[in-house]
Amino acid sequence: MSPQPPTSKPQAPRSGHQASHSHGAHDHGAQGQSLEGALQQAGFYPRLVADVVDDALDGRDCMAHLVHLETHFDRAEVRRHITVLVLTDDMLVIAHVDDQQLDEAGEQIVAQISTESVPVAQIRSVVLSYMYAQPQNYKPSDPVRELTLSIAWSGGQRLDMGPASCGDPQCEADHGYSGTIAQEDIVLRISAEADGLQAVQDAKLFARALRAVNTGSPAPVPHSGPVAPPRPRTGVFGNRLSRGHQR
Repeated sequence: MSPQPPTSKPQAPRSGHQASHSHGAHDHGAQGQSLEGALQQAGFYPRLVADVVDDALDGRDCMAHLVHLETHFDRAEVRRHITVLVLTDDMLVIAHVDDQQLDEAGEQIVAQISTESVPVAQIRSVVLSYMYAQPQNYKPSDPVRELTLSIAWSGGQRLDMGPASCGDPQCEADHGYSGTIAQEDIVLRISAEADGLQAVQDAKLFARALRAVNTGSPAPVPHSGPVAPPRPRTGVFGNRLSRGHQR
């Protein structure tokens, strides 16, 4: 990964797109930004990511999207990568973009890109995990402080195991192991502190749209704004996503 952020800088959304704004906890309205505006705000090679996503859509209309930029600090290096989920009426497109520095000076950088297209009929589950602060004082207007979105479609499972115990802190007996099995192909954690309240709300709206399409409920209203015309494809990405961006 490059030790410095990419040269592309976050830009304000174009005037033709709706600006980001805060929502109440139960607002069922449209997402705060267009897909293009969200990519520009993330500022992680926005033109490259937009072209990759557009190529993977094969001319389909974007019904809902989720753009998630993650930043990690590894000693003296700052590592960033972006995951973009785009929902159409029949497909979930997942794009993941990483970058890698090839020299110490940071002059030679390559982008590693993977996309996956999953038919919505193949999606097995959509799991949302919420975190609220001070639940004893909860009011309907209180926003979600953190949200984890898990989507499973391939049947892959994650196994978490640890030593079992009997609850007695003085007990030294061997109680074996216990664990949980969870189905998940991709997991995104969105925090109000790190990503903003609007990002958490957008993740809720995306999950709602995905559930509606996956279960055959009335489809959400598509995004407003211009839609890129279909263009011919010369090939299809065959690599499955790296799961390194999960928790």
